[in-house]
Amino acid sequence: MDTKNTKKIKKLPEDFKMLMWGYDFDKIDPEQAKELIIINTLNYGSWRQWKWLVENYGLLELKKIIENTPKSEFRNYRALSLISLILGIKKMKYENRGIKIQAKGNTPVSL
Repeated sequence: MDTKNTKKIKKLPEDFKMLMWGYDFDKIDPEQAKELIIINTLNYGSWRQWKWLVENYGLLELKKIIENTPKSEFRNYRALSLISLILGIKKMKYENRGIKIQAKGNTPVSL
């Protein structure tokens, strides 16, 4: 498998639509939304969709994004453990999910 992305991704495959349920799928730019796409795919995607990530973003880019994403962003810890093993990720960044939301200016609603 190629470790470096060498092509410009214009559009996500249709089978990613279910992973991007909260977004206007036709307006998603695969380069600008790379982190979102990777996280959602690792959380909810299939092996085939994981392979698409590797083929289109490259192993090094995947590793960089995963290492710099707070562990709390991942819902599927088994999948995170598997991809960490595959990519050789030894240590994950830890950050409370609420801190990330506040940093983006999206203060959560108090109940």
